[in-house]
Amino acid sequence: MKQRTLLREVSIKGNALHTGDAVHLTLKPAPANHGIVFKRTDLQGQPEIKPRVDLVTDLVRATTIQQGHAKIHTVEHVLSALSGCGVDNVTIEMDASEPPILDGSAREFVKLIQQGEPVEQAAEREYFSLNETVSVSRGNSSIIALPFDGLKITCTSADDRGIHTQHLSLTLDPDIYVTQIAAARTFTIYEDIEELLKLGKIKGGSLDSAIVIKGDKIISKEPLRFADEFVRHKILDIIGDITLLGIPLKAHIVATRPGHALNAELTKVLFEKYEAWKKGGKKATKPAAPKVDITTETTLDIRRVLDTLPHRYPFVMLDRVIEMSDDTLTAIKNITFNEPFFQGHYPGNPVMPGVLQIEAMAQAAGILMLRRSSMEGKTALFMSCDKVKWRKPVRPGDQLSVKVKLTKVRGTIACAEGECSVGGQVVCSADLMFATVDSTALD
Repeated sequence: MKQRTLLREVSIKGNALHTGDAVHLTLKPAPANHGIVFKRTDLQGQPEIKPRVDLVTDLVRATTIQQGHAKIHTVEHVLSALSGCGVDNVTIEMDASEPPILDGSAREFVKLIQQGEPVEQAAEREYFSLNETVSVSRGNSSIIALPFDGLKITCTSADDRGIHTQHLSLTLDPDIYVTQIAAARTFTIYEDIEELLKLGKIKGGSLDSAIVIKGDKIISKEPLRFADEFVRHKILDIIGDITLLGIPLKAHIVATRPGHALNAELTKVLFEKYEAWKKGGKKATKPAAPKVDITTETTLDIRRVLDTLPHRYPFVMLDRVIEMSDDTLTAIKNITFNEPFFQGHYPGNPVMPGVLQIEAMAQAAGILMLRRSSMEGKTALFMSCDKVKWRKPVRPGDQLSVKVKLTKVRGTIACAEGECSVGGQVVCSADLMFATVDSTALD
């Protein structure tokens, strides 16, 4: 894929979120391999800053970078828009220290980029393809980056009270970014506003540029643009913050309750991997598929489950396979109060989502199908479900017994009957269809 810049320079004006200053921002075309560069036209010598994670100085409700005496606050939205639209080379001229907040999303920056008309350049775009799993965590927040041929983000957003828990998974490209992410606005908890003002933040904040959450109410000047606008904005921020890597990333990022500090921590780890990759002559390769064979095993512990399935936290729905034959499998899932979905499903009345019970049956059926032949280089894909019935709630402390039976196999396509039970009582059942494919088909 070729690198891209803009055909013409474009400008926009507005007030900054945290400093409150009026700012004039201009995007200017740049040559191949120039990268994204900020330029402070209001400072002596008009210093330039190439945004990188090692220049980050402040991560309180925004991402701030600094080099020498030049500082840029709240870089994440404009960087997210450029990265999301696939623009590699541009100079961002500003006559103040912070881009305008505009409506609190990246939508106006995307419109600006579209006015500038992205164009291809002669040079090829270079990517950093992650070849090993990395993870960072802080308290009940975590981010995991997995090898993936593209950029995929799976995110769970939640507040401390578990009232506004949202989940979304998207494989990103410019069209998806523009239509599904760019318009999602920043948001804050009402009780946090006073403390932010004491910290000298949000001097330019208003309901024109943010959504305020007060209890179970949403305060904004216009209705939510998406039912799950909060998690979409979290994804927007992740895209902006990982742009500080300095090179487009290929990875699957799985984030639970992310924030700028955690995003930056992940980007720092990725930056270290990238620097090592460069020093090693850029010869890193994708990890080989696990060479394991489950055709003769009758039980699997959690390590063997992870060897078999591509899923990772928080989407591994099986803890152990306790019995397997050619056509049937029984597995268990221990349901603890620490499961991330209990924060919002439901506060004060925790119940395991029915769709996750179906996912547990699908994972069990996938293992059963892979057992019929060597699993090396194979992946099971869940295709559809039918005749789904939920009979009883599943709560913390329950042990979910997951049973599946193959009913039809034609080549790589299979059908199975699935049933989940707790204490011998059936809690849900479904008919499942899935397929096994070469792992390389997912690249």
